[in-house]
This record gives sequence, structure tokens and C-alpha cells, in this order.
Amino acid sequence: MDDRYGSDVLAPGWREVGRRPMPRVEAQRDLVVEVVADGFCGAVVGRQSNLIELEDRRGNRRLFPLGGGFLIDGEAVELVAPAAARASGPARTASGSFAAPQARARVARASRILVEGKHDAELVEKVWGDDLRIEGVVVEFLQGADLLEEVLRDDPPSAQRRYGVLLDHLVPGSKETRLAEAVRRGPHGRFVRIVGHPHVDVWQCVTPRALGISGWPDVPRGIEWKVGVSRALGWPADSPADLARNWQRILAAVRTYRDLDPALLGRVEELIDFVTADSGSVA
Repeated sequence: MDDRYGSDVLAPGWREVGRRPMPRVEAQRDLVVEVVADGFCGAVVGRQSNLIELEDRRGNRRLFPLGGGFLIDGEAVELVAPAAARASGPARTASGSFAAPQARARVARASRILVEGKHDAELVEKVWGDDLRIEGVVVEFLQGADLLEEVLRDDPPSAQRRYGVLLDHLVPGSKETRLAEAVRRGPHGRFVRIVGHPHVDVWQCVTPRALGISGWPDVPRGIEWKVGVSRALGWPADSPADLARNWQRILAAVRTYRDLDPALLGRVEELIDFVTADSGSVA
């Protein structure tokens, strides 16, 4: 007689008898899935360790652990990390440049890039760091635009030692613009390239889409910009430590150059070209 229970109901695998195995699906980029727990539906846009990042049609992004708890076309699946794909072409860095395989950083050039603001320098390092190390370009933190003339006076630039400078809020009439014009007219102007983005702060150089917000909030005059933005987004802003954590949250959302405003992208690339050009090509 057929014994549907088998000879040993406690044998390994008895719980799976008759059950249909859950399909295992690789969490490839652009795969659209639904989260069973709360109905969030989005496409895979990234992965961090054992987490995947989903983006819905409104641009909101959230992280979820790999494993069960997902639906594809209404069918329960288990998401797993993609198998290491064979490279079909040259890898790219976060800036979009082709990565040189197993390349070693070159000895630092005399020319360098000065970046106004600690947050600005951290953002440049995250997106362009690999490129800059290969080119041997050092990025130095410039504590304020007003200190630029002092830096140039103490360590003058030359055809062999050029400076690229990135400033915040480089718009007509701003303090930064007046300082930049003074340097351009001065004795070092030929060997210094000063560029900047139009935003009040480098935070705005990160696209709202990368953060899952509809846009950067407007901050009324009289309120410190970072404090006003943080509070508008529901983030703590009672101390410098709060603002520092908020910046780290923003920085963590940046993965490639696609997460940055083109107004910053072009300017940084311009500086890299300037400080890596042959000395004879500087006009």
C-alpha cells in the first residue's frame, strides 16, 4: 500500500514535500519587483552588500534586504545577488571614465585642485577620486574663498604648478565672483583656473532624484540654508553634528556622476583637464 507519509515523518526535508520551490531571481538592474510587506513597487537601481535599492515611478528610493518577500508579476520570488558577470567591456569609474585595470596611482603632480568647503572636497573625492589618483592630482580643502589669494601668495603657481579652484555660489555679484575676478587679473591669473557652481551650497549639486525628494526646499532669508533645508526635509538640525550627519546621508546617496547636477560635472572635468594639461598648452 502506498504510504503518502513515507517511512519517517521526521526525515530531513519532510516540510518541503509537495511544496513548490520559490523561484530564485537575480536582482539585476532595472528588474521591477513589488515588496510584499508594504506594496512598494520599484525597479532595482543599485545594491549594497546584502541590500538592494528600489526606485518607484515617482523617483522615491528605498533599501530592502535580499531574500524572500518579493513579487514579480504577482508571483512570489526570492531575490539573490547577481552572479559576477563577465566584463563585456571596460569598467567605468564613478565619474563615467573608463577604469584602467589594476592601474597604480601615479606620483602626485605639482599641480593641484583646491576645493572650497569640506563637503565639496568629499563629494569630489567620492565621484572623481579614482580618476584623480590615476592622474596624480591632489585635492586640497580650501577653508574659504577669501583665503585663496593668501594660498597663491605663499605657494605661487607656475606653468609646472597650476591650480584649479572650485568655489560655491559663483554667480554674478557674489563675493566669490569678485574674489575670482581679482585673482584672474592678478599676477597668477594665467596659471589658475577658477570655476564654480551656481548653488548656495554643494548639497544642491546632488540631484533630488538621488535622495528620493521632489526638489530642494526653498529657505526663507534670515535662516541658515542648511538648517532650513534639514528642517524642511524632517531631518534634525539642532547642532553642527546634526548637519554633519545630514551631509553624510546626502553623500551616501551619490553613487555615480548621474546623481550630480551637470552644472558641477562640467566644472570639475574642466579643472582636471587644466591641471593635467602639458605646461606648453596653458594660454
